[in-house]
Amino acid sequence: MAKKHVAVLMGGVSSERPVSLSSGKACADALEAEGYPVTRIDVGHNVGAVLAELRPDVAFNALHGPYGEDGKIQGVLEYLQIPYTHSGVLASALAMNKKLAKRIAAAAGIPVAESRVMNRHAIGNKHPLKPPYVVKPVSEGSSFGVVIVKEDQTHPPQRLSAADWPYGDIVMVERYVYGREFTCAVMGDVALGVCEILPTGHSFYDYDAKYAPGGSKHEIPAKLSPNIYQTIQKLSLKAHQAMGCRGVSRSDFRYDDRFSENGEVIWLEVNTQPGMTPTSLVPEIALEAGHSFGELLSWMVEDASCSR
Repeated sequence: MAKKHVAVLMGGVSSERPVSLSSGKACADALEAEGYPVTRIDVGHNVGAVLAELRPDVAFNALHGPYGEDGKIQGVLEYLQIPYTHSGVLASALAMNKKLAKRIAAAAGIPVAESRVMNRHAIGNKHPLKPPYVVKPVSEGSSFGVVIVKEDQTHPPQRLSAADWPYGDIVMVERYVYGREFTCAVMGDVALGVCEILPTGHSFYDYDAKYAPGGSKHEIPAKLSPNIYQTIQKLSLKAHQAMGCRGVSRSDFRYDDRFSENGEVIWLEVNTQPGMTPTSLVPEIALEAGHSFGELLSWMVEDASCSR
């Protein structure tokens, strides 16, 4: 039986274009190695017309950031009735909006850090929360625009009010959570392993730590007590389901064990379009669970559908 013709959507118009090109190339190469006919599409604003003419059996979404993981490309694919990977329109839009995602997570009983959403210009010279805290754009990924305000800073960073700030005016100000950083992948309705992220020479898991070779070390499975390990798995699956995610997702956490082993586990966000670069987390977590990169991608292609 002939394998499905897969269009790998990559690139796009967001600030995460370079990451998406890297993800897309890796996925296209691996799918071809698995025997799938693949067409690589560098996505522009004419993507609807390109897909309408091509009519692939499946669209593999390797886009990141606005237009790629916020429900927009998903809406185009729904309109064209082309089955696609990852989450659908609503789940993608909700997960991309940190304010709404946090509200849904909290309603589902998932522990989140205290925060407030505000216009960056309204922050001015007065701390909106007691330091330390984190300021992050409401709808960006890959840690773009994330600013950590330390305990000893007397006023908010001036860059937040800069005229050339490229990440939008609405930001989330969130209590800084001390401790270790963990992530857990969900595949279908199964939470895979938990990974600890150890940034190398970075203060937190920023863009370079995520994507530069050697920018971080990944410990899979994470060295945690069984109850904390299982808690992170359960919360990841709960977030995946509460948001209505499909296919593969990845939830990120902070775990503060400074004062006790039970400590504090705080959910940060769910990523509906996790990276698929050579240094990405989900492929490594899936491999530890017994799924090669090719097998993971094949599962995603066969799982693709409309009305997700």
